[in-house]
Amino acid sequence: MPPADAPADPGACPASRAGAGTEDTLDLRLTDELLALLAEEAPVPHGGAQETPAPSCGPQDSVLLDRPAEWKPVTTPAGVFQLVPVRPERDLALISRWMNDPAVAAFWELAGAEAVTARHLMPQLDGDGRSVPCLGVLAGVPMSYWEIYRADLDPLARLCRVRPHDTGIHLLIGDVGRRGRGIGTTLLRAVSDLVLDNRPRCTRVVAEPDIRNTPSVSAFLSAGFRYSAEVRLPDKRAALMIRDRAHRDQL
Repeated sequence: MPPADAPADPGACPASRAGAGTEDTLDLRLTDELLALLAEEAPVPHGGAQETPAPSCGPQDSVLLDRPAEWKPVTTPAGVFQLVPVRPERDLALISRWMNDPAVAAFWELAGAEAVTARHLMPQLDGDGRSVPCLGVLAGVPMSYWEIYRADLDPLARLCRVRPHDTGIHLLIGDVGRRGRGIGTTLLRAVSDLVLDNRPRCTRVVAEPDIRNTPSVSAFLSAGFRYSAEVRLPDKRAALMIRDRAHRDQL
């Protein structure tokens, strides 16, 4: 069994990604009217007057997720960390290599040629911005892969109670040398803090690790998440993990 911060994706939902690809995770269609309404919900600046939001130009400029490309680096006990939205021409080979690590492939089920990883990434990159794939860069080195997504706009919302603007995370640690050192817990806390700091309307960060992956569930608990419920997904039983804004400083 992999350690708590192993490449096993603490928030992975293989049923919603493997085989059929990311299309399943993005199959809740948003009308133009709803997209316009969501865009109008952009955060109000400190001055009080609401600005007209810039139009979304895809995941990197996603209004639905308050523009992860603009989120600033944060200092963690492991070093300076930043989420950098994926660019296939730069990142595909690296992410594909990680996906072919047997410990990663057991959960993500995306082993194979680069085209397999590309088919997973492109529906997100070409989509409406409800899911943003990112590299996790620690001390200047890309070492992890993340997906930040709107849980309330995901099929997960059909299977358990979610709230408006709930934000989900998926993670794998690709750098073998970073595993087994508590890095997973450190980064889970850092990324959930990034979400809460940059998404003022988000009250909860959620994830759904396989309930059998005890080390991953433990990593979430150590990072300030709580176990909420067991959720039956199409091909796994998941532990619904939640980090609440209201209790972020107590856990």
